[in-house]
Amino acid sequence: MVILKKKIVILNGVNLGELGTREVDVYGAMSFENYFLKLKTTFPELNLSYRQTNRVDELVEIILSKQYDGIVLNPGAYTHTSLVIADAIKAVETPVIEVHISNLFGRENYRKNSMIASCCIGCVSGFGLRSYELSLYYFK
Repeated sequence: MVILKKKIVILNGVNLGELGTREVDVYGAMSFENYFLKLKTTFPELNLSYRQTNRVDELVEIILSKQYDGIVLNPGAYTHTSLVIADAIKAVETPVIEVHISNLFGRENYRKNSMIASCCIGCVSGFGLRSYELSLYYFK
C-alpha cells in the first residue's frame, strides 16, 4: 500500500527572504533556506515545500491554488494590514497556521493586531524559527 505524504507549503511573506541578515537580534542569524533543510529532515513524513515572496498578490495566488493539504503562513508585516490575505484564507478549506518568529505580543503595539488570526486554525508566535517546527506537528 502506498501512503501519500501530506503536501504542506511553508509560505513566507514580505522581508522574510532576508532572514539571517535582517535584525539578527530579533530573527536570528540562520537563513530560512538552511532552516528549511532541517525541517525536511525532521518531518520526512510530510511533503514539504517552501515559497517566499514580498508580493501580497503572489501570497494570495498560492493560498487560493488549492494545491496543498496545509499551509504554514508567515505573512510578515502583512499580518497587520492585509484583509486580502484574510479573505483568501476564508475562501479555501485548506488549513492555515499563522506563524511568527518573534513574539508579536512582546513588541510594538501595532504588531499585536493580526488581520488573519481569526481565519487561521491556529497561531504560533515567539519561538524563533522553531515556531515553524511547532506548527508542522499539527500536520503529522
